[in-house]
Amino acid sequence: VEGAKDGRGRGRQVIATARTCTMLLIVLDAVKSMNHKPIIEKELEGFGIRLNQRPPAVTFRRKEKGGVSLSQTFKGEPKYLDQQVAKAILAEYRITNADVILHEDISGEQLIDVIEGNRVYMPCVYVLNKLDAISIEELEILDQCPHYCPISAHLKWNLDGLLDKIWEYLNLVRVYTKPKGVVPDYEAPVILSGYDQPTIERFILKIHKSLLTDFKHALVWGTSVKHNPQVCGKDHILHDEDVVQIIKKL
Repeated sequence: VEGAKDGRGRGRQVIATARTCTMLLIVLDAVKSMNHKPIIEKELEGFGIRLNQRPPAVTFRRKEKGGVSLSQTFKGEPKYLDQQVAKAILAEYRITNADVILHEDISGEQLIDVIEGNRVYMPCVYVLNKLDAISIEELEILDQCPHYCPISAHLKWNLDGLLDKIWEYLNLVRVYTKPKGVVPDYEAPVILSGYDQPTIERFILKIHKSLLTDFKHALVWGTSVKHNPQVCGKDHILHDEDVVQIIKKL
């Protein structure tokens, strides 16, 4: 519903639910025009949801005195943000003393997102339904749409492709457990998010936090290590389909 972010049609309750999601699937009709796509994006953006974006690489610190300081850690001049623009944006929020350190070139809108501090960044796939009702030429045109996946819910076409797309965008990591002297359990992997460092520590916390107290080291098989098995500490970053055996202290 257009105007949902402003409360129309109980839109706030619906979008508030979307803010709690890990990923969004926006289902569009491939037969009709794509006019609904920018409307939905605008409503979500107005509620602080940023689709297929990552948080700006900016360090923002308030301070008691010293005015506004804008610095950068990357080479070259910023294209969108300078001292004057940064001061003007901060003044709108009645902030007169702050340090802003740019680690990448960002826009004024991205700086506002950092100041607000309540933005949600999540992956999104546009699911174009009714694949069976369009021609090959129309499909090639739709193929120019980024982050999309064509399906036919009626004929169950490309549903496996949609599952693969969801897995890719969620960036999930499967880690298999291996008790001592037992074959690894390939039926029930521990699922970690690749967006948060999938370390052995996070793997252990997924099983039970009490294991961390008695943790000595871990034996790891897979692509994240040079030798199979390899002794690793709790900060080791795991890859998809690694096998891990936890060794406890005596």
